[in-house]
Amino acid sequence: MSNNKFKILIVEDEPTICSFIYTLLDTNGYKTYVAPTCELGKSIFTSYLPDLIILDLGLPDRDGLELIHYVRQKFMTPIIVLSARTTEADKIEALDLGANDYITKPFSTGELLARVRAALRLNRFSSNPTGVFQAQDLLIQYERRKVYVGGEEIKLTQTEYNIVAFLSEHAGRVMTYPAIVRAIWGDTDCGSTKKLQVNMANIRRKLGSRPGHNNYIMNELGVGYRMIDADHDGPDAPADHEENA
Repeated sequence: MSNNKFKILIVEDEPTICSFIYTLLDTNGYKTYVAPTCELGKSIFTSYLPDLIILDLGLPDRDGLELIHYVRQKFMTPIIVLSARTTEADKIEALDLGANDYITKPFSTGELLARVRAALRLNRFSSNPTGVFQAQDLLIQYERRKVYVGGEEIKLTQTEYNIVAFLSEHAGRVMTYPAIVRAIWGDTDCGSTKKLQVNMANIRRKLGSRPGHNNYIMNELGVGYRMIDADHDGPDAPADHEENA
């Protein structure tokens, strides 16, 4: 048994499944909390701030999607959805709200443990940032999860904000398409490069990006995206000459 000390919250109302997951995680050295309802899940999350949440969507009091929204208002804690809902629409809705991964029931113990390890490993390198990020007219207030350009608030979706915040944490560095996909959606087929490009096109439009002009997020064609560096990218930085997002 490992002694990793990671705290995991299981939000699941089915006693058999909940007991199985609890035993699996406990045997592998995780500190585990259990909540059979969405409201209790919120309470335990606030009290203990776990490192990971494993979340069922079909809860008796509220839809599990509400818990994702609740957590994502302030925290980037990894969330793995474990649900009997198998449609693509259900998966996309959960991922767009901020879930990192989506596993459908029934599931294997090996797969669940691998997804848990991956989510926790990723979270070590993507801590919740604090303070602000500013480059030229772009301002990000991390605690409030708000983005401004020229003093005007830019309305981003949860997924769009997560992408912008992730890139700003690595400003000046090119983040590859796969690295961004893993950070935002986890290891899931729904988090494709195409999905990233669609979100990025919306982000760049909202931030006022235009081909042939200096932009806040650069597309390194065929590789990934780079947020301008607050210390090095000035008004005369190279323009972004791309055709697509």
